[in-house]
Amino acid sequence: MAVATRVPMLGILMLDTAFPRIPGDLGSPDTFAFPVRHAVVRGAVVDEIVHGRSEAWLAPFVDAACRLAREGCTGIATTCGFLVRWQRALALACPVPVMTSSLLQVPLVQATLPAGKRVGVVTYSARDLDATALQSAGAAPDTPIVGVDPGGYFAQTIRHGAATLDRQRMEDDTVAAARSLLATYANIGAIVLECANMPPYANAVARATGLPVFDAASLVAWFHAAVGRESDAQDPRWE
Repeated sequence: MAVATRVPMLGILMLDTAFPRIPGDLGSPDTFAFPVRHAVVRGAVVDEIVHGRSEAWLAPFVDAACRLAREGCTGIATTCGFLVRWQRALALACPVPVMTSSLLQVPLVQATLPAGKRVGVVTYSARDLDATALQSAGAAPDTPIVGVDPGGYFAQTIRHGAATLDRQRMEDDTVAAARSLLATYANIGAIVLECANMPPYANAVARATGLPVFDAASLVAWFHAAVGRESDAQDPRWE
């Protein structure tokens, strides 16, 4: 009989934002069935990290990641796909594995697709998802990308904050971007949602496009399945 053990925590680094985090969002405590510890990097607002691309914030993120590791987290994830720019730096500096972004799935998903099919990305900001960020994720620089409308409800809520969140409007903007991706680029065979606030709408995107949809929440669950594994515990599948 297997001996019950405590499931290790996963650490999640968060930007300093001001909107409700609903289940499915990586910032919500109700998203995962395993223990997580969130750490907000104070002052690291969307304008600084995504739009400003300020390198001055790398050190505070390293400090926060290492602090989570000292507090017992066996792996570190983040709530901002654009932190992929620091994937290598954070991984090298932290004593536990780090997975910054849903974008890290792009080359893996591409490898699964039939000949002639491409993976496309739906993002919070197409303007800021440049070749450098894609290269940091191991993705091709010409990966098809479409962002939500910068002036729309989704983008404005993420960038400027809101006291309440209209889930349907967030979903509508995400689905509209996915449809635009298919209309703009030929032969899209799967979609990766860059933004860690988009997993609640992944099913709607799949229904609207008829394609496989990969998001940050499912990636983090996969990550935790490995970094949260107890090496001295019997796998219940083999009991």
